[in-house]
Amino acid sequence: MFRTAEGHRSQRNSTRRGPRGRSGLRATACAAAAAGMFLAVGCSSSGDSGPGEAAGGVPVVQKGKLTTCTHLPYPPFQFEQNGKVVGFDVALIDLVAQNLKVEQKILDTPFENFKTGAFLNSGQCDLAAAGMTITDERKKNVDFSVPYFDATQALLATKKSGITSLADVKAKSAKLGAQAETTGESYAKSQGFNPVAFESSDAVLNGLRTGQVDAVVIDYPVVQGWLKDKANASAFVLGQNIETGEKYGFSVKKGNSALLAAIDMAITAAKADGTYKKIYEQWIGPLPQAAS
Repeated sequence: MFRTAEGHRSQRNSTRRGPRGRSGLRATACAAAAAGMFLAVGCSSSGDSGPGEAAGGVPVVQKGKLTTCTHLPYPPFQFEQNGKVVGFDVALIDLVAQNLKVEQKILDTPFENFKTGAFLNSGQCDLAAAGMTITDERKKNVDFSVPYFDATQALLATKKSGITSLADVKAKSAKLGAQAETTGESYAKSQGFNPVAFESSDAVLNGLRTGQVDAVVIDYPVVQGWLKDKANASAFVLGQNIETGEKYGFSVKKGNSALLAAIDMAITAAKADGTYKKIYEQWIGPLPQAAS
């Protein structure tokens, strides 16, 4: 299932069973079926639905748009706020869209599609931006931009559990959760755990709140965002920080060198002129010196 929005998008999911812009959002709905699998919502009213070229001859799947596949919600990288999808990833891709003289359009898609590049290969999206770790396995199916974010994992547990580390989880035979198809899930499995897999970060948090799990492993910036909420801060405790050496990248269809170059150029320029620092501090917090 996917939903579309002019520069913005949204989707809510439940526990997974098995392995995992610009302003001007329109909430108008139009239904369409694709192979009986997808439902389109918030369709564009522009009438320009065919492929085109952006500035510099960069091909795009829809004229006048830079179509981004992502998976909501995943704050602070992409999430819905006051009817718009915003966040760190959204702001960075807006820079690319501005350089290409087009408008960013966002599709909300299942996270597992980012591993295979399915929506990129089918021509539904130009790129994927979803707080996605660059891995050798994923490189087999997509091309990645230069890294735009250095990430770590964190353990978050209920205060009543008394858990502050993965060793505690094991010692107490507690239930561990993670978002499906993510580095957090992979890391937990590599440490001998069989985590409960949730489809989205919202579902991970809900699983912790409702007692489905006692602790979760997830990206540290996501935990930072959760703990800004007083109710979460009073109920949960931040445990160990887990260094995995992971870096996030935006992905494009294999061989799409023109768009990849445009993305790399935007990231590099933003880091050089201070724009990256401003965006980082707006959505995440103080910029570590090594990331500037």
